[in-house]
Amino acid sequence: MQTLLSNLQSGVRTLTINRPERANAYSLELITSLLRTFEDASRDPKTRVLVLTGAGTSFGSGHDIHEMLQGAGDISYREHLQKTYNPLILKIRQIPKPVIAAVNGMCAGASLGIALACDLRFAADEAKFVVGFGGIGLVPDSGVSLFLPALIGLGRAMEYYLSNEPISAGQALKWGLVNRVVPFNLMEAVQDTAAQLAQGPIGAYGSTKQAFNKAMYPHLEEVLSTEADLQEEASKSDEHRKGVEAFLGKRKSEF
Repeated sequence: MQTLLSNLQSGVRTLTINRPERANAYSLELITSLLRTFEDASRDPKTRVLVLTGAGTSFGSGHDIHEMLQGAGDISYREHLQKTYNPLILKIRQIPKPVIAAVNGMCAGASLGIALACDLRFAADEAKFVVGFGGIGLVPDSGVSLFLPALIGLGRAMEYYLSNEPISAGQALKWGLVNRVVPFNLMEAVQDTAAQLAQGPIGAYGSTKQAFNKAMYPHLEEVLSTEADLQEEASKSDEHRKGVEAFLGKRKSEF
């Protein structure tokens, strides 16, 4: 089964994360496909707008912890981030075309970082945003440590990292985490907006995105590198080991 579905129609390329049996958790195969697809879309004149969403009822639950555990002992979390999420986050920010996240359900961990890196976020009523990471003794990565405080404020970002509680779609809208909440037919609303943007001045959109990046996220690469360093340290801690054991045992972590 393909882990990433891609469909191009009227200038809008829709990318669908297709691992619903894993709540659309990211795998190395999936990230590789996303990186390649974004690179191709950047050069493709027929692709003018991109939409990213998830199959089923989840936008994404972060990285597949089971895949990481299969390589336990052989995986450097720093190297993993530098080869996967860091270049993906940079590609989303640097592609000179609008990218819309259609958040159709749970959005947690690294998937949250990916959604926050997009230019626009539309959410279904049932969407929930979870910082994650802390439950398994890790620190935020995938740009979450930069994007989340920038969008909702440092105090709120810290609170929801510490509590690991979900942010509802309604609260996300009030705080500016999402642009719009769609009660019904999320993809129809997203596709309507994307189709309108596809008819617009894509060159100017790309230049404006570059200007916003310079103004708001001039140190993004440095932040991603720092996240990777901190995650490498956290991955070797007893807290992470205990958090993973609790996660696999489906019980509350006790640190």
